[in-house]
Parts: sequence; C-alpha cells; structure tokens
Amino acid sequence: MSAINIKGPERTEILDVHNGRIKLQVKIAGSGPALVYFHPAAGLYWDEFLDQLAETHTVYAPELPGTSAGDPYAIKQVDNFADLLLIYEEALNMLGLKQAIAVGQSLGGMIAVDLAAHFRDLFSRMVLLAPGGLWREDLPYKLLELYAAPPEEIPGYLFHDFSIPRAQAMLALPENPELIPKHIAASVWALGCSGKFLWPFAEQGLAKRIHRITTPTLVVWGKNDVLVPVGYAELFKQGIKDCQLKVFDNCGHIPQIEKFEETTKLVKKFIV
Repeated sequence: MSAINIKGPERTEILDVHNGRIKLQVKIAGSGPALVYFHPAAGLYWDEFLDQLAETHTVYAPELPGTSAGDPYAIKQVDNFADLLLIYEEALNMLGLKQAIAVGQSLGGMIAVDLAAHFRDLFSRMVLLAPGGLWREDLPYKLLELYAAPPEEIPGYLFHDFSIPRAQAMLALPENPELIPKHIAASVWALGCSGKFLWPFAEQGLAKRIHRITTPTLVVWGKNDVLVPVGYAELFKQGIKDCQLKVFDNCGHIPQIEKFEETTKLVKKFIV
C-alpha cells in the first residue's frame, strides 16, 4: 500500500458548552473562510479531503461528545439529539462563526442538515456526504449489521472497492501493536456514542423540518452505498429547496475517500 500523506489538524480548541457540562474539543486547520466539518459515527478521521479544504478555508471539526481522547463519559451529558444540536449551535456561536460552510459525512450530515433546518441562517452553504436523517421502511439502513459485524466485514459496509490505498489507510491499525487494543476500544466506544442518536434508526423528525432549509446544498452519494441506500439521495434533493445532487458510480458510503479527486473538485467548486 502506497503511503498516504495527511497533514492533520494544526490546533485544538476546547469549548465549555451545555452550561459547562461538556468540554467540546474542536480540531482546527487552515486559513480563510470558516468551514465546519461534522464527522461520521466512528469518530473524527482527519483525511486528505480535510487537508484539501484547509488549503482555502479554516476547517473547524468538532468531536462528538464522548469521542475525544481522555473524555469518554462526556456523552452521558447529552440526553437526546435535540441536546446535541443545541450543543453544536452553541459551540459555533462561541467560535464566532457566522454563515460558515457546513460539510457533514453520514451521522455528521444528519447533524448538519438538522442544524440547517432548526437555525436557518447558521450556514451559508452545506455539503452532505451520504447523510443520515431520513427514514423509509423500504430503504432500511444496515446499521445493525455494521454494529454487529466482525472486523473483517466492516470494509464491505463502507466501501465498494476496499483495495484503494485511501480506504485501507482509513481503517489501518496502529503500527505499534501495544496501541492496537486502545485504538479498537476507542473506535467501538465512538460507535456506541453515535448509536445514542442512530438507534433504533437514524430518524429524529427531519422529514417534518427539511422544508425549512434555505441553505444552498450539495448532496453527494455513492451508487453502491451498502450502509445508507442511495435511494435517500433523491429524497434529500426533493426535500431541500436549493439542492444539487451528484451520485458516483462504483462508490460506497464514503465518496471523499473512494472518489477523492472527483469529490474534492466538486466540493471546492461548490463552496467557492
């Protein structure tokens, strides 16, 4: 596997939110207009896509409470999805971010889109990468299967072609064998924290609010998404007034990894 060069965040800001009950960690890199990245269920993985966005924007990546290193029990202070939305809105205000760009992947897309429905002037533009948030009985997510899957089956839920180096790098274990158990435990815990808002399915009433969204939006999906069916892509396009949609062939749940160049180019053009 060829080496993947990731610069990563440049600094971390810690915010006292939720009436001081949570210290929200926000990873930051780059300079320029503000862009907020909401990560997926497995926690924040800073990849080449975020590095690219940080070349033209200041990227703020808040970590879901409970998923930050050294602070696993912060999730106990978040009772429900409504709490979570208020925590993020409070954090963005504390950071002084007005009309920032929002980019959200999967669970992160579910968070971003509902923030836009609740706080209509919060974002100037929004990019949703295979977001959760809508539900139809005939389009079930494969969340139960993912959570119950043995490690060797997890790539099949996330990628159409796991052989590509970026996909393998994302799921790679630490080279130091002593760090592997801690790494696995952190990943499992992050999924558990996210499960608080995804279980029994990723639906928190967005269908009743999606019409409120006025933020120009780009939805990106992989046609071969096993985890969240691509059928939801058209539902998001229909529900959001100002919405563009791009579906990539031969692509799974994480287009910014599996279709890195194409997704990066598309997103950069949209957020200019």
